[in-house]
Amino acid sequence: MECTFPVNGKLKFKDLSVGWEKKDESKKQVYVLLKGEEDFTKQHSDFKGRIKLLKENLKLGQSLLQITDVKLRDAGFYQCIIGYGGADYKTISLEVKAPYRTITQRVVSTGDNEWKLMCQSEGHPQAEVIWKNREYEDLTDKANTSYETGSDQLYRVTSTLTIKSRIDEIFYCIFWNKELQENTSAILHITDSAEAVLWPESRRFVGAFLIVTAFSGSVPLFMLCIRKARVNKDHRTPVANSATAGMFIRHISN
Repeated sequence: MECTFPVNGKLKFKDLSVGWEKKDESKKQVYVLLKGEEDFTKQHSDFKGRIKLLKENLKLGQSLLQITDVKLRDAGFYQCIIGYGGADYKTISLEVKAPYRTITQRVVSTGDNEWKLMCQSEGHPQAEVIWKNREYEDLTDKANTSYETGSDQLYRVTSTLTIKSRIDEIFYCIFWNKELQENTSAILHITDSAEAVLWPESRRFVGAFLIVTAFSGSVPLFMLCIRKARVNKDHRTPVANSATAGMFIRHISN
């Protein structure tokens, strides 16, 4: 995530303070740079070990915050506060989505040329599972699909298709994520063995990504460590007096 500030010449690093907060029911401190020195003493446990400020961009007037190992709970409103000869802030809305990257498959014989095909995957938001045969005929109506949610808020989607088929037939299960407009698919191959666990097809997916809505008049936004981002207008309120800068420094140090 990014917010920008005017440098007007060479950056005086020891005069710069940067604060990032997540605004939930209570404020969670994400990152603090106070007068050129990083301060992690009050960083919330949700973000420990996952936050980095790209300092090489500060001289360009860019406060770039990188979040690694993105989680669904990272979604929400963030505030970037800059103190440098004055104070400025910006609020950003972060939405996190997780694609269905890996599909676990099973092919089990139930006797009399009948087979039970199973596909399972995890992601967010909830995906639709589509079944097709070698001729790409839609078999989805014959399948049974169930949904569970875990403590990580991911959906565990399990879909089972029971069908009569000859040996050496193939079927496809496709996890369609409507909100991401992406699909992940797997090939299930019926062999002459009683049970087999088989391979996934080459599949397309995007990494977990963040959709940003910011509130600022002229500050551009972009995302780091993501595949996709959507940027909307934001609102920015500059404050140009040193008294307010002092208030900012007290704010992020408390």
